[in-house]
Amino acid sequence: MGEELKVGQKYSVEHIVRDNETAIAYDSGAQNVYSTPALVAIMECAAFNMARDAGHETVGTIVNIEHKRACKPGSKVISTAELTVIDGNKLSFNVTVTDDGGNILGTGTHGRYIIDPAKFLKKLE
Repeated sequence: MGEELKVGQKYSVEHIVRDNETAIAYDSGAQNVYSTPALVAIMECAAFNMARDAGHETVGTIVNIEHKRACKPGSKVISTAELTVIDGNKLSFNVTVTDDGGNILGTGTHGRYIIDPAKFLKKLE
């Protein structure tokens, strides 16, 4: 198991925007720019991996974001999750995505819940 989770902890992931992550590809818009669903996914990725590196499996429960700026495929994006609340198994994060020039592409909040994977999947049977 990795380092224990702490409020204030940050975790970042870098990603190059692919052609299959555009609004056109997701059918969520008509422009060849990074889609909002892909932006949300990279935000979740940072929070998920922070928890996983600390030895916890989690599922996403809530996302509230603002997509503030567009970018094209081939752009480098950096997603950062900051852990703001630990309430039992409930984790809350502030999430931000920037481009490699420091421009903010999106910001918001994200919630995840720590689970036992076997028990979680058993409930779906």
